[in-house]
Amino acid sequence: MTIKLGMFTMPFHHPARDYTTILEEDQDAIVLADQLGFSEAFVGEHFSSWSERITSPLMFLASLAARTTQITFGTGVINLPQFHPATVAAHAAMFDHLVRGRFIMGIGPGGLASDLEMFDLGQAADARPKMVLESIDTILKLWREDPPYRVDGTFWKFSLEKHVYPEFKVGWVPRPYQQPHPPIAISLLTPNSHSAKTAGERGFIPVSGNFFHRRYLRGHWEKYVEGCEAAGRRPDPSIWRVSRSVLVTESDAEAEDYLADPENGLSFYYKFFLFSFSQLRKALFMVKPDLEAPDESISVDTVKRGMIIAGSPARVLEQLVALREETGPFGTLLMAGHDWDQPKLWRRSMVLLARDVMPAFTRVYS
Repeated sequence: MTIKLGMFTMPFHHPARDYTTILEEDQDAIVLADQLGFSEAFVGEHFSSWSERITSPLMFLASLAARTTQITFGTGVINLPQFHPATVAAHAAMFDHLVRGRFIMGIGPGGLASDLEMFDLGQAADARPKMVLESIDTILKLWREDPPYRVDGTFWKFSLEKHVYPEFKVGWVPRPYQQPHPPIAISLLTPNSHSAKTAGERGFIPVSGNFFHRRYLRGHWEKYVEGCEAAGRRPDPSIWRVSRSVLVTESDAEAEDYLADPENGLSFYYKFFLFSFSQLRKALFMVKPDLEAPDESISVDTVKRGMIIAGSPARVLEQLVALREETGPFGTLLMAGHDWDQPKLWRRSMVLLARDVMPAFTRVYS
């Protein structure tokens, strides 16, 4: 099975950096990915964080439509509980036309604590997955059916019945370029994720994130298979996207020199996730390299080294093979995008990954 190379980026930058500059950097990273033959690029969505400042992946990715030729754009993700379904349906449909169908519609429940508080969803942890399903069902209804519309859901109730004028198509919600709709992907985080089962049941693309330990990836696939079997659908590993942080350098020593720096971009990135999983989510086990290690022994450095695939092309290949042997087959490796604190190093890493590592990785399983 050919293993594709894609990209997932939150993106995550030091909050002191200039907003315009980091947006340009993130654009340049996806343009480079397109030039290197990456199959797709997923971009996140956050409203209340200076570390994660893309507030609209659709707006951001639309700015790249004319600068790229083949890469497929993915939302990673649209946090559906934070929007009216009709808003998402209209915006996503227009975007799909702007990019001529180069679009995977990634959806999820949202997870940034400050966003959840701001949108008054902080106490709705159990409800948000249900909101995701109600919202996507409503979006698909609006794309599938002509008006009049009447939606009487648990979380959204609305109608469009009085002002429907067929001659001018007033009252019609725009429909996407891809028919019947763009592929739908759903983000996976927790061990034995229920969302993975939902993906299998509903025919969604499962996308496993990069900010938790790899030991939980296998459970995502098993839950996806469970959902497929419940729906009478044959599970296809080529549909599974797995994201990991990958740094490819000319030598192992160069990678070690970078990883050893406590002030670099990757250190700041994993400092955030150590804080998030230990203080906010109360789930430090998600990032522990060793479950038997006492909590007080877990540092940014231990988390970072337990999560990152890094080294020379040969060393990175070894680690990717080990990852696949542990998780089982997957169709696309999503390289996690990181702050270009050293632009030359990160650009070269993408080139080495695309041109040296991935062809060899694919040959191992061909």
